[in-house]
Amino acid sequence: MTDPRRGPGTGLSRPTVSRLPGYLRALSSLAGSGTVRVSSAELARLTGASPAVLRRDLAGLGQLGRRGVGYPVATLQQAISQALGLVEDQPVVLVGAGHLGSALAGYAGFEDRGLRLCAVLDADPRLIGQRRGAVVVQSIDELEDTVTAAAARLAILAVPTGAAQSVAERLVAAGIRGLLNFAPVDLAVPAGVTVRAVDLSTELQILAFHQAELRPGPTGAPPSP
Repeated sequence: MTDPRRGPGTGLSRPTVSRLPGYLRALSSLAGSGTVRVSSAELARLTGASPAVLRRDLAGLGQLGRRGVGYPVATLQQAISQALGLVEDQPVVLVGAGHLGSALAGYAGFEDRGLRLCAVLDADPRLIGQRRGAVVVQSIDELEDTVTAAAARLAILAVPTGAAQSVAERLVAAGIRGLLNFAPVDLAVPAGVTVRAVDLSTELQILAFHQAELRPGPTGAPPSP
């Protein structure tokens, strides 16, 4: 039975996998500035992780660092990219070419992280043929053929709530195994399919809660717990 705490096929825990993109982002910045080696303390500072947690995370990738010497930046980048499945080209299908989908399609950071937006699909005939980023919007009727032709395993859902589940089912049936869902709905997917939900309104509500906690009370002091 698969351990739900483990990322599929990596042997790494899910919390570790969730921190790897942050490490990779910091390493890319270091490499861009010409840094060849980095200590665990410095990398932890750049990513907000504790040095102990960071060292434990990176130990799962192999013996890459040496005490007193640190980690070779390029080697560590390669190891993390390999663990995340980003060494080879990763085609991504985006469903939804509205305001949010258009913004996502125009994001320039995908290719820097081993991801390639290969198709944008929409059900609105007025949008078919329009350009979104580097690709042209296709009809959602072409979803299955597009996923198959691109050998895509990742997809982004930027569709209305009412359409999210049915579109997700079509994507999964076509071969998608990872979904980034921007629709504010919990998707039911088979075992072996990973869903990451991004609910912007929920995140803003959480921020509002934390902001309210910090708001001074009537006497000017923070509210008592």
